[in-house]
Amino acid sequence: MANNKKNRRRTRWVFIISIWTFILAVLLSFVSHYFLNEIESLFVSFLILLFVVFLGIIFDLIGTAAAAADIGPLNAKASRKVTGAKCGVNLVKNAERVATFCNDVGGDIAGIISGTLVTIVVMKLIIAVPYYQAEFYLGILITSLIAAITVGGKAWGKIIAINNSTEVILVVGYVLTKMQKPVRIFSKSGNSVG
Repeated sequence: MANNKKNRRRTRWVFIISIWTFILAVLLSFVSHYFLNEIESLFVSFLILLFVVFLGIIFDLIGTAAAAADIGPLNAKASRKVTGAKCGVNLVKNAERVATFCNDVGGDIAGIISGTLVTIVVMKLIIAVPYYQAEFYLGILITSLIAAITVGGKAWGKIIAINNSTEVILVVGYVLTKMQKPVRIFSKSGNSVG
């Protein structure tokens, strides 16, 4: 009976994360395409591409840290009321979900979007450099560069995440705790008005 309940929760989680993946992919694709199409500067377009790649690396780092972190030191910090530690404990307790969201949703969406953005940047380069085989050479060069940055960045991020998992989760917990404060203030003021 308990096993069926656990399986239903997992199935529900898979369904929810799939829906969120679709929504986030649509939103991030739309925003990045909009900015890249509106921006004339090739340099700024390349910076947006690098930002998306960097976002994927950060998400991957967080997901790996959540899976590798030891909850003991975070519990100790939470008992001393260290800002972000309580949130960090929750992240580690839900490491499977955090890793799925960060590594699969955040990391994979960033990878897919960066692939699309590479195409847009290459097309802008071809327009700027009208050369017979520019598309071929520039496409290979930029795609290879972004692949190298992505794989190298994720490898570097995994080293940091595994060796400093508690610190990484504490920083993420701190950031999430600080991000929640404005939301709580807004909801409290909304409740008092209503």
